[in-house]
Amino acid sequence: MARVKPDLLLKDYKPVRLLKRPDNTPERAKFPVIDAHNHLFGDPSPEEMLAVMDAVGVRTFVNVTGNVGMPLVDNCYTIERREFDSFLRDYVEPHPGRFAALTMSEFARWGDFTLPLRPGPGRQEFVDRAIEGLEADVAKGALGLKVTKELGLQFRDESGAMVAVDDERLFPIWRRAGELGLPVLIHVSDPRGFFLPIDERNEHYLNLLEFPGWSFYGSHFSKDELLEQRNRVIAAHPKTTFFLPHVANDPEDLDSIAALLDRYPNVVIDFSARIDELGRQPYSARDFLVYYQDRVLFGSDMPLSTEMYRCYFRFLETRDECFDYMDYIGRWGHSRWGIYGLYLPDEVLRKIYYENAIRLWPALEAAIAE
Repeated sequence: MARVKPDLLLKDYKPVRLLKRPDNTPERAKFPVIDAHNHLFGDPSPEEMLAVMDAVGVRTFVNVTGNVGMPLVDNCYTIERREFDSFLRDYVEPHPGRFAALTMSEFARWGDFTLPLRPGPGRQEFVDRAIEGLEADVAKGALGLKVTKELGLQFRDESGAMVAVDDERLFPIWRRAGELGLPVLIHVSDPRGFFLPIDERNEHYLNLLEFPGWSFYGSHFSKDELLEQRNRVIAAHPKTTFFLPHVANDPEDLDSIAALLDRYPNVVIDFSARIDELGRQPYSARDFLVYYQDRVLFGSDMPLSTEMYRCYFRFLETRDECFDYMDYIGRWGHSRWGIYGLYLPDEVLRKIYYENAIRLWPALEAAIAE
């Protein structure tokens, strides 16, 4: 009689796939790559990062949170505010063309999630400081403004009221970014499972069991409310380009993203940290990326490693079937399912890898040409 483990826990169930298919993982990307969405995970030196980038063909690393660091503490990445100048000094200036950054301006608030939005005599308000900080950092070389998911989920005004994404008191910031020709990379909400009960029906159950802080179930605004708020901001600022990461934070519903792109020509997206979602719907994802090839940027949003980048290239370039991917924090062996390669045409790969990023940020063209 076969022996079984009746007490095996779900979190320990990690079946080894018995499917035998070729592994055509590329050593390097087929074309030069601009990683348009990443962060400084830990405290790697620029030399360490360049060694990885050179090995796989990534030409430019865009740190979208130039005002913060993410040191590793007790095996977890924590967030701390840093001066924007420090990333420029240590990474951008010594290695022209290889590193770039966005500024978070006054949105880089950790530990204090109060935005002083109400008028007060003799006091410089949040919006004024945010615009002032944005302009100062752009003068130093910032390529755009980054706004994190805390807007709509954690930021409150001084009265204690939750600040909605479409709060009109913030409109001058979005308008000024458009006047400066800067994209606003705005992360609104998170995967749908993060807004659902943590139970047997939630496909993110194991993630949320391990990281309960990722759950936003019962938040002030639902996921759909947050996305609707974001879309109202986009509609109200047609002269500002909005860069929506993670397949506009709704990769589980590509039809909704297609409708979004059709409706708002001032939107571009990336697929950073969401190849798990796209890779389980390869036919739809391929059709989507081919059709919207001018509106999609390459982004990884994961700690740098050759294995991470090569997994992304395998997903984009090959016809490989049912392979593992890295999870949200760059670990192997935590795949919820296998993903499939999209085998994108060369003209689409060029646009996603670097051409669309250059159109968004012309300053990066010299790096690719070099």
